[in-house]
Amino acid sequence: MFNKNKDGIPTYCIAYIFIVKHIRINLAKKRTLILPKLTFDRPAFFCYFYRIMAKKKQNNAKICFVALGCPKNIVDSEKMLAEIAQAGFLITPDPKNADVVVINTCGFITPAKDEALEAIQHAVHCKLNGAVKKVIVAGCLPERLGPQLFEEADGIDAIAGLGQRDNIAQIIKKTILSKQPVAFLNQSSHTTSDDRARLLITPGHWVYLRISEGCNHKCSFCTIPAIRGSFRSKPEKLVLAEAAELVSAGAVELNIIAQDTTHYGRDLKIKNGLSKLLKRLEQITKLKWIRLMYLCPSGIDETLIETIATSEKVVHYLDIPIQHVNDQILKSMHRPDTKDRLRQLIERLRSAIPDCLLRTTIIVGYPEETDQQFEELLDFIKWAEFDALGCFKFYPESGTAAAEMPAQVPDKIKQQRLDELMLTQQKIAFAKNKKRIGSELTCLVDSVDDRGTGRGRFYGQAPDIDSICIIENCSASPGHFIDTKVVGTKDYDLLVRQI
Repeated sequence: MFNKNKDGIPTYCIAYIFIVKHIRINLAKKRTLILPKLTFDRPAFFCYFYRIMAKKKQNNAKICFVALGCPKNIVDSEKMLAEIAQAGFLITPDPKNADVVVINTCGFITPAKDEALEAIQHAVHCKLNGAVKKVIVAGCLPERLGPQLFEEADGIDAIAGLGQRDNIAQIIKKTILSKQPVAFLNQSSHTTSDDRARLLITPGHWVYLRISEGCNHKCSFCTIPAIRGSFRSKPEKLVLAEAAELVSAGAVELNIIAQDTTHYGRDLKIKNGLSKLLKRLEQITKLKWIRLMYLCPSGIDETLIETIATSEKVVHYLDIPIQHVNDQILKSMHRPDTKDRLRQLIERLRSAIPDCLLRTTIIVGYPEETDQQFEELLDFIKWAEFDALGCFKFYPESGTAAAEMPAQVPDKIKQQRLDELMLTQQKIAFAKNKKRIGSELTCLVDSVDDRGTGRGRFYGQAPDIDSICIIENCSASPGHFIDTKVVGTKDYDLLVRQI
């Protein structure tokens, strides 16, 4: 269940509340509005509310917007918020004070679906109590389930698929007037969207830059291709224009996201597309950090490694989801990797980029995973000593090949394996942290509280998913870089002192 504040409002409804009076924006000029840099703690998922007066005459309806899901979904939410603001709606942080609640959902695995359904149930509860007139559900869950979602969550007034993202303002207007539930699912989502002119959920000095949509990999456990379609690279000209817009608005860190960033340009017949794109992004003067996320291991070649190693702006941090290392399981997952290739890749990266920090993602409890195969995975984790690692239990998602496989692993065993693996990784992470005591790090300040305690990150910490640097007596404001010295650790976090 969601935590609630003293007024009974779920914390996801008050996670990001920015009230700004008399701000006028002109989104028609394709400009991204960076929100005020305020101090806040993030929940496990995102929600954003922004109260704004548009140039146009205000619509009477008040909108409560809830954004759930991954960074790709956050970009969609930012674009939807811009469309809603441009249409002149007043956006409120309190669903009890809203005419319409819009929930942009994730739905690619069971926990994400459950999280979305819980948010929907809360909105419907507000509606039944007379506080809300309409509930609209958008994003991945409607795209995956279609009209079936009306049956799974009674009380929804409209659903909108991914292809309807830029039509959200019109959908709100139509839903308000409709007396029957409406499905907006017909427009194809299998294109690349223009993500410029967003209202940013992130602090502003760091942002997400999506370079593609969809995925061509056919991993047996994954629903993404069915939800978001085949891989489509965003044209380089559009990516560079968006990046320049974001940097001109104050961003100093671009986090490059896609389902597989290494695949960029291949569908456009561009050789070494990601390397070429990175070199062009480096030319943006005020940009300081470029961070690469979601790199498929099989797509990392010598050209990309050299590009990263010689770059002055691409940070030496790579997010490389390997999922598993047992050859039999990797083959069953329809992954092109083998344990030997993964080992060689890690050795090549650390040889070419000695200060490279590696993050990965693991799945435990895949069908037919034996104790021996899990121990093989555990031994590899101990050898590789990843700097950061996320681990998930396997979920048999409807429509995937793995869901139909025999010998499904009991959930109790999945949980045991997850716990053991994460305890192993914890020891690795804590040991690495202790070795950093006494070293000097350049940190990007993310926030500073009233007591002067700052929160920031060095290059080896990605925003929102990794640990942080807790900065004593921070005199810099968010968005600035400072030199620090590591003086201690606190669990996964580093305690640093400004030099």
